[in-house]
Amino acid sequence: MKAIPVPESHPIVELTDTHVVHKARSGGVFTRDRVYALTGADLAVAPGETVGVVGESGCGKSTLAKVLVGVERPASGTVAFRGRDLWTMPPAERRATVGRSTGMIFQDPSTALNRRLPVRRILRDPMDVHEQGGKREREDRVRELMALVGLPRALADALPGQLSGGQRQRVAIARALALDPDLVVADEPTSALDVSVRAQILNLLLDLKERLGLALVFVSHDIQTVRRMSDRVITMYLGRIVEETPADRVTDRSCHPYTRALFSATPGLLHAVDPIPLVGPVPSAVRPPSGCPFRTRCWKVSELCAQVMPEFSDASSPGHRYRCHHPVEEDRSTHDLAQSAREPS
Repeated sequence: MKAIPVPESHPIVELTDTHVVHKARSGGVFTRDRVYALTGADLAVAPGETVGVVGESGCGKSTLAKVLVGVERPASGTVAFRGRDLWTMPPAERRATVGRSTGMIFQDPSTALNRRLPVRRILRDPMDVHEQGGKREREDRVRELMALVGLPRALADALPGQLSGGQRQRVAIARALALDPDLVVADEPTSALDVSVRAQILNLLLDLKERLGLALVFVSHDIQTVRRMSDRVITMYLGRIVEETPADRVTDRSCHPYTRALFSATPGLLHAVDPIPLVGPVPSAVRPPSGCPFRTRCWKVSELCAQVMPEFSDASSPGHRYRCHHPVEEDRSTHDLAQSAREPS
């Protein structure tokens, strides 16, 4: 089926009021608890931009990533791919649309790659599945992909177990690029790697994004890395997007207390910042608190926070919005904020 032409200014993928709810095994014999993995997510990814997604473990980052590439079907809301609702497409069309136009890089390459297949087969597999090109063209594309990610041609017949962690992740990146996608989602792509090779993989992703004109969604718990990689940064907490910030403003211009706390907890080489203390229990995604989900750990909490979930407010710069009843002043440095947060009230 021939694709319908869409203007280039149209987002590649757009989520509107998207919810994902899982059934947990912790319920009783006849009932199961509901896990609110993603709540009311609104996000658009434009051609060629990099969106960073940051938050602690369990905040919904990986669920968001899976929704963006059509792996996870939302319970409600829409996922529009180039203007068309992904989940109203016929299954065959949806698989073709997602498979050919998106790529995903997973956290651990040792489990993401089939250990029984050589590198050549791993890279050729997406082309075989989607019947792209002939045999000679697919072999040429395998060589091109290996050169693109810096893998020696001699490794084409090697098994994943014979490669280093960095080499395996390069294979995973090459596989994600096999069908020349418009969008690549990288879910914690360096967290399973040695520190010595993390910078190499991050630099490779940046280089590929520029050379290929990719849209990239980069998921990580490390806000410093996300800031470096991204055009804008999405902060998630307990399944909700709580702030969207231009990357160059996330250090000392972000308005949500949680974003500031994340940044303060990341070691800095030039200007050390004491971590902003977050006290109180981490809420459960099974029974999220009323009102603002961050209120149980926030030093700025008030009665209003328990009663009403804040709507998005716009900050002073374009593309910067947040959900908070008591936002941090934009001109207040994180260093000063950390000091005042530690002072007894």
